[in-house]
Order: sequence, then structure tokens, then C-alpha cells
Amino acid sequence: MDERNRRALLIGGFGTIAVFAVLFFLVGARDIVDSLLSATPSLVVATFALALCWLAAWSLMLRTVLGSLGVHVPAGKAFFVYAGAVFANNVTPFGQAGGEPVAALLISKVSDARYETGLAGIASVDVLNVVPSISLILAGVGYYATTAAVGERLETAVGSAIALIAAIVLAMAFVWRHRHAIVERLPAVIAPRIGRFGFIGSDPETFEANLADRMGRFFENIERVATDRGRLSAVVGLSLAGWLLQVAALTAAFAAVGYSVPPYVLLFVIPLANLAGAAPLPGGLGGIEAAFVTLLVPTTGIPASAVTAAVLIFRGAIYWMPVLIGGVSVSAFGVQTLE
Repeated sequence: MDERNRRALLIGGFGTIAVFAVLFFLVGARDIVDSLLSATPSLVVATFALALCWLAAWSLMLRTVLGSLGVHVPAGKAFFVYAGAVFANNVTPFGQAGGEPVAALLISKVSDARYETGLAGIASVDVLNVVPSISLILAGVGYYATTAAVGERLETAVGSAIALIAAIVLAMAFVWRHRHAIVERLPAVIAPRIGRFGFIGSDPETFEANLADRMGRFFENIERVATDRGRLSAVVGLSLAGWLLQVAALTAAFAAVGYSVPPYVLLFVIPLANLAGAAPLPGGLGGIEAAFVTLLVPTTGIPASAVTAAVLIFRGAIYWMPVLIGGVSVSAFGVQTLE
């Protein structure tokens, strides 16, 4: 691990500790621990089992996307590959933005696919996961508004989420519309600047040509995924199934600490809270938990200590279990995540 990655990891780790310290101080550490200790073991196990089902559903998404790119990965291996991708996302700052390159390297290593094909595959999965999440946010908030007054905090969260998603969609549309110009011009801009730092093994002209070729293939792969309607429908369906399995897992976590939560609340809270994963923390750790508590306490009326305990159980299943499985997978596949 180089000095820059070590520094980023340390800063992210200290940031996570600080967020958790503030959260435990505001809510009450003793009350949270008491709620955790009183949790029903069988329902905690159910939470982790549902999280495994979520991981399996989204690993099948990746397998289906790669299939449309001509890369065939067995279902069992796809599960561990996707777990490795989640691990990479969870141990690097800025969530998917930090983990996607590592995930692409992992895909290319285990499937003998080109790096840009693996990158197109994991990027497609991450982008397509946004489609059902928007629908769930709108449906959940819409139904919630018919049963209770939408508070200012929730209005701000939903408005910010919609604005962020809209900005991402517009940026993607702009890049896609001008992809040919980007492939033609961007390598000529990037190559000389990278060459100044001595990162180019060959001459700049060769590097520029290779970069343009890779970018061209990347966009071609994205187009292949987008035009395969049958697989695309299956991928979106698997994405929706994964989100609903997360809803079921968080429902089980709340049941474990003795509370029930309306599913329509979780439909919009889970995608909204996950937007905190864009924070410069390892996988959004700490930020996502705080976002969950901030959203769930006013919308459910459940004591903050119980909410925090349920969220910690849920995040143990959604975050820490994939980190364990994915870490072992990445190590077994021989991919270095933080070099």
C-alpha cells in the first residue's frame, strides 16, 4: 500500500470513528448496547440470511450483465466475484467510485475478460441499481405522505436525493451523447499529463492510442448491455429483488430488537441512506448508519437507541458480512485492493 492510499485509509478510518462516537454520544451508548444484548438471536440470523439472498440476487445481476458482454461466469463464482466487488467498494473511500476499478480488475482476472469489459460490467450493475431505487423512493414517500405529514427533514433528504440523481443522470447522458468526441480528444489531453509523472511504460503516443482503444471498447460494451432488452429486463428485476431483500432484512433487524416498521418507510429510507456512501469514508461506514438513524427516528417514532441497534444489526449483515466474504474471495483470487 503506497503512502497516498495509506493516508486516505487513515483519514477515512478516523472519520468513521468520529461519526460513530458522535452517534453513540447523542443516542446513548449504554441504551444501544442494552438493545443489542436484548435482540432475538433467531431474528438476527434471519437478517443475515436475507442479506445473503440480497448478495446472491445482485451477483446474478453481474453475471447477467457479463453474459450480455460475452463473458460467462458460473453462478457460484459470480457470487464470490460480486462479494469481492462489494468488499472493494466497502474498503475504499467514496463507495463505488473508489471500488469499481478494483472490482473491474477482479472480474478481468477471474474471467479472462479485458479490464474495460469488467469495468463496463460492474459500472452497468451500479448504474442499473439506481433505476429501481428511484422508483422505491418515490413510491415509499408517496405512500408515506398519505399516512403522515412529511417533515422538513424528509423533504430535504428526498429533494437532495432527487437533485443528486438527476445531476448524475444528466452527466451520464452528456458523456454518452459526446462519447465519440471524448474517445477522440480525451486521450490526447490525459497522456501528456500522466507522462510527466513517469507512469507511462511506453512512449506517450503508444499510450494515447492504447487509452483511446480501451475507452472505445468500454463504450461499446456499455452499448451492448443497453441494447440487450431481454437481459436488461432481467437485470432490473434482479436489482428490484435485491432492494426488497434489503427491506426484508432491515424489517427482521427491527423485529429482533422488538419493534415493527411499516415496509413503505423502509422502501425510501434504505436508498436515501445509502446515498451517504458517497462520503469520503470507507464504504460510507459511519455516514450511512447516521443517515439511517436520522431518517428512521422521525418517520417511525421508535426510540433512537432501538433504531440504532437495529441499524447496526442490519449493517452488520449488509456491510460487514460481504467484507468478510469478499475479503476472503479477493485474497483467494490474488487481487491487491489498495496498491
